[in-house]
Order: sequence, then C-alpha cells, then structure tokens
Amino acid sequence: MEFGKVDVGDRVSVVLKDHSEEGRLMPSTDSDIIMIKLDNGYNVGFENCDVLKVELLSKAKHAPKEENVVSKNSKLPTIAILHTGGTIASKIDYKTGGVVAKISANDLVEMVPELAEFCNIESKTIFNMMSEDMSPHEYGVLADAICAEASKGVKGIIIGHGTDTLSMSSAVISFMIKNLNIPVVFVGSQRSSDRGSSDAAMNLICAAKFIASSDAAGVYLCMHENSDDTSCVILPGTKTRKMHTSRRDAFKAINSKIVARVLYPSGEVEILDNDYVKADSVKEELELKGGLSSEVALVKTYTGMKSSVFDYYTDSGYKGMILEGTGIGHAPTNSAANEGNYLALKRFIDNGGVVGITSSCLYGTVHEHIYSNTRRLGKIGVVFCSDMFSETAFMKLMWLLGNYSAPEAKKMLALNLRGEISSKLAYSEKFSPDN
Repeated sequence: MEFGKVDVGDRVSVVLKDHSEEGRLMPSTDSDIIMIKLDNGYNVGFENCDVLKVELLSKAKHAPKEENVVSKNSKLPTIAILHTGGTIASKIDYKTGGVVAKISANDLVEMVPELAEFCNIESKTIFNMMSEDMSPHEYGVLADAICAEASKGVKGIIIGHGTDTLSMSSAVISFMIKNLNIPVVFVGSQRSSDRGSSDAAMNLICAAKFIASSDAAGVYLCMHENSDDTSCVILPGTKTRKMHTSRRDAFKAINSKIVARVLYPSGEVEILDNDYVKADSVKEELELKGGLSSEVALVKTYTGMKSSVFDYYTDSGYKGMILEGTGIGHAPTNSAANEGNYLALKRFIDNGGVVGITSSCLYGTVHEHIYSNTRRLGKIGVVFCSDMFSETAFMKLMWLLGNYSAPEAKKMLALNLRGEISSKLAYSEKFSPDN
C-alpha cells in the first residue's frame, strides 16, 4: 500500500481495487484500519490489505478564523443568540475522532446565512460545554446573560444548547426569570453541525422565524417535528422532554400541547395553542431569582429498595428530594419489609427536608387521595406534584430551596408557577406521545 505524507484531518482519496473514496483522514484505534469521514458526515473504515494507496488532496487548515462583523438592517428585528455548547455547536475533532463542542457563536451565524434575510443577529458565547456537565453555576451565568440581553430591547433570544439536558435548562430558566416579556427559545440539534444530516441550521432558522413573527413571551424549545425536514415545533419550556436518544424529532410536549409549528423552508408560523403568554400581557418588571440549591436529589424508586438510600440523603444534609414513584405516586413503603423506607422518608421530612413525588409514567398525574398507600405518604408530608414529570419537578425544587424557606418551598412545589402544572387535562392530552 502506498501511503503518502498525510496527517489526521487532511482531505485524502483512498484508492481501492475497484473504486476510491474521498474524505477527511480520521484517527484509528486499529493499525490495520484506515478511517475517513465522508462528506455526508459518516465514518467509514478500510482494511489496509484492500487499499492500494492514500493520496493527499489538501492539507488540513487549523489556522484560527477571524470573527466576522455582521452589519445590521434597521428595518429588521434583532435576535440575540447565546451560545452554551452541545451538539448544535459541535464538530469533529480530528485529533481524537470524537465530536466536541468547538464552534463559536459567530461560526453558527456564518453557517446559517439565511438568518440575515429576516433578522439581525447579535451572538455571544456564554460558555462552551456539553449539557450533561452543566451545574447550578452555569444556570446562574446563563440566567444573568438572558436578563442582560432582554434589557437591551431585543425581539427575542435563542439559546444554543446540548439536547441531553435541554428541557431541564428550559425549565430552570423558566423558574429563575419571572415576567419575561420576550420569547427565549432553547435550540439544540441531534446531529453535529458538520454532518450532512445535521438539524442544527433548520432548528435555528425556525426558532428565529418564530421569534421574529410572534407576540409570544416566556421560555420555549424549538426542535424538529418529524424525522424529515418540513417543520419544527415550538414547545413549552416546563412541559417538554427528550424522548429518544438520536431521532431528530426526539422532543415531545408532555401533558401539554405544541405551542406552534414553523414550516420549513417557508418560515410560516402556525399557532396551535393560543393559551400562551403574550408579550403585551406582561406588565411587571423582569425579576431574577437566581438562587439554586445543589442539595436536592432526584431518586427513582424501585422494587427491593433499601432504606439506606433515603438515610444517605438525610445524613448528608440534603434539603430536598424528588421521588419518581410508580403509577399515581406510589413508592415501596407499604409492606412490613418496606416499613424502613417509610420511616426513613419520615425522618428526612421531620429533619426539615422537602419531598415531592412524581410518576415514572410520563402522561397523567399523581394523586394523593385515591389509594391508602398514597394517603399514607401524604400524611407524613410528601408533596404530590400533579402532572409534572420528574426532571421539571427536580429543577423546580432546586430553585425553590435556593430562594425560599423549606415551608415556603413545600407549599409552592404544589402550585403552578410557570405552566408546569396543568389545571385540567383533557383525555386526549393525558396520553399523546405523538403530539
């Protein structure tokens, strides 16, 4: 095999006996395999014995790119893009072969020039990290940045964010910032921006179209509606969950409705649920309560659970706990064998801790008064969190205990503050995984 002077990241042609393939040379963990990334974003490997030669087509360019200054059109609305990292801002790292968060905010604007046709863009990198690594510190930094941009009079804000905790961030920002009079839209992508199948550009364009043409205020998410490229949906910030690891239409509204559909590529916005916050209805000044408690746990209950799990959180000084129970809010606390769990929960609450319970069933609601088992939990002070799913309840309790006393937090956990609890569920909304 003829192997010229090529380095990882170079564009090469791999010549085989009957055809050739072009792409970027990738690192390979197997010395007998040559890996390249094709133009469609997928990796392909060839055994050395099948390769006649590897030809250099062009050297990789690693020089830093200058930031472009985007001119503004005074006739167009201005949208701020705040960049936090994640797959929407990721590309291949040819040194490691992995996908990393490396694309800057200005890179995103350059990648999606269509944005300049209907809005001005102001972009800023807040931080650059994968969403699973975010903590209360990053949430506070992001909330401060949102408030700063909102005070400038922009039409709306797009948050570029990783998909894995996208809905958790949209929920906690919903609680942290009260009286938003502009739309803040969280946007992610399931495929990195350097792949031909990436959904990043379309999601960004649809989010911007929604902001530019709507009268909405508050926090939303914008992601693909279907696996094809015909529309995105605008989803409520506290009622949305990632339901698939890799599909582009992974995000669904839970116990709620889709707010709007944005057709692509026309950009036409169809309002599907008129019960959203209108910008002109927000009369009070924006209010930021940025405190978040890191002493809150999200605990999934399971059969055979031991009381030592609950004892750990009590003895470690945790202030709050969200239990993901079963059915309408059951937990393994009823039989003689599980009496220790019941007593351990009671000890946590008696020590000043706040406990809320949700269901492993995403659709529907938990209820305290239907079964004696759930009533028993209610008697020791467990809060039944209605139709909130566990991640939203967890972020809400983190925020409550970061800003209020335990008694106040316990009371407010059961109240609808930002649309996280439905006042009434129609039958069709109780189970609608394809909404």
